[in-house]
Amino acid sequence: MRALTVLTCASAAAFLIYGVLGLTTQSVTKDFERFGLQHLRVLTGVLEILGGLSLLVGLKWLPALWIGSGGLSLLMFIAFAVRVRMRDSLAESLPSLAFAFLNLYILIRAIQHD
Repeated sequence: MRALTVLTCASAAAFLIYGVLGLTTQSVTKDFERFGLQHLRVLTGVLEILGGLSLLVGLKWLPALWIGSGGLSLLMFIAFAVRVRMRDSLAESLPSLAFAFLNLYILIRAIQHD
């Protein structure tokens, strides 16, 4: 299995899981309240789920991979900015930045593949 496929599947799984958790768990709800962004929690969860599904569809149809990886990368750069604004610790902030760069890498590789 190619490295890009493995990375894409790993990112898709993470976003599918975290999207569902974002819609169903109290801890994520509390985070969004702390950020003052509780009105965006459901939208964010839905976008994460759609992004994860788009990555999986993108394994067979490249435009879906471009949209999913680009959208998730943007979402995670915004999440990192929110974490920085809230003065969260590096340990709390780095996962969003790592996923932003992971999905940016997926996007760039997918565009090069075309």
